[in-house]
Amino acid sequence: MVSTYTFGGKSEARATFRGTELVHGQSSVLDTIVGESALLRSMLQEVNLVAPTDATVLILGETGTGKELIARAIHQRSNRSSRPFIRVNCAAIPASLIASELFGHERGAFTGALQRRQGRFEAAHGGTIFLDEIGELPMETQIALLRVIQEREFERVGSSQPISVDVRIIAATNRDLKAAVNAGTFRQDMFYRLNVFPIEVPPLRDRREDIPLLLEHLVERYAAKTGKSFSTVRMGTIEMLQSYAWPGNIRELQNVIERAVILCEGETFWIDPTWLRRDASRQAGMMAPLGATLADREREIIEAALAESQGRIAGPSGAAAKLGIPRQTLDSKIANLQISKSRFKAARAAS
Repeated sequence: MVSTYTFGGKSEARATFRGTELVHGQSSVLDTIVGESALLRSMLQEVNLVAPTDATVLILGETGTGKELIARAIHQRSNRSSRPFIRVNCAAIPASLIASELFGHERGAFTGALQRRQGRFEAAHGGTIFLDEIGELPMETQIALLRVIQEREFERVGSSQPISVDVRIIAATNRDLKAAVNAGTFRQDMFYRLNVFPIEVPPLRDRREDIPLLLEHLVERYAAKTGKSFSTVRMGTIEMLQSYAWPGNIRELQNVIERAVILCEGETFWIDPTWLRRDASRQAGMMAPLGATLADREREIIEAALAESQGRIAGPSGAAAKLGIPRQTLDSKIANLQISKSRFKAARAAS
């Protein structure tokens, strides 16, 4: 990578590539997926292959990697592109309302239901529904959703009349669904139904060669909004960006570049290195072996539930119910983590 960088120049480092060049030059949402790395090319090839089908797609990737962009790209390259694309953030809807949001409700179905309401699945009829953060769905909603996936029909809340729907389902998550299945918080049959065609969106740290292209693309975007124009990048800026781990991925890069565009004056673009050093040092200070960290956190959660239930495992007031996992799963975790149940039972006896 060269040390100097010129916007609009003819060096090999210039960002002349855009995602659409990977997909036969057709104009689409892929215009905003910028890069030329092997990982990105491979992922976009998968998008091209699955888009014309009606297969259910599960998009996997860290926060900020652009999972919704991939979902929209699949929709726009499908036979449903002229029909609705409905996005649902499963993590943003309260558990008590998620069924109504997805499937709609009848008048009087619950307090405040003053009229019949169409759900997101009905709104997406003929098109695509994108279930973002699918790993956050409550277990009871997973059961209802499983019926839609299998039979393409559902019932509004407060109704027993089945409604048929023609939708393509694309789901996304930043969670490890296999681990959630093992923990008993995500249904195994749901996972298999969603995992027909998985697409993994690579994190930015694994496609560092795309950073110069992303830099030019984002600088052009934010400079246009502020009425500014940049012709060069300060020496060392690209190397600094490529050496950073980017835990927030593309979203974090966007934020850093937008902040820099606002602060920069003149025609040279630069980024204050202390922004990334501060973040890196904070991350280093928080760093610990992942296995140990997760185990310690899991132990804390389980011990808190045991304390609250005074050592009871089963039953409606037991720790398993409080944690929302099967008793057998909790017993296994207690054994693996070497948690002493006796001290919580002793506390119950003493009280």
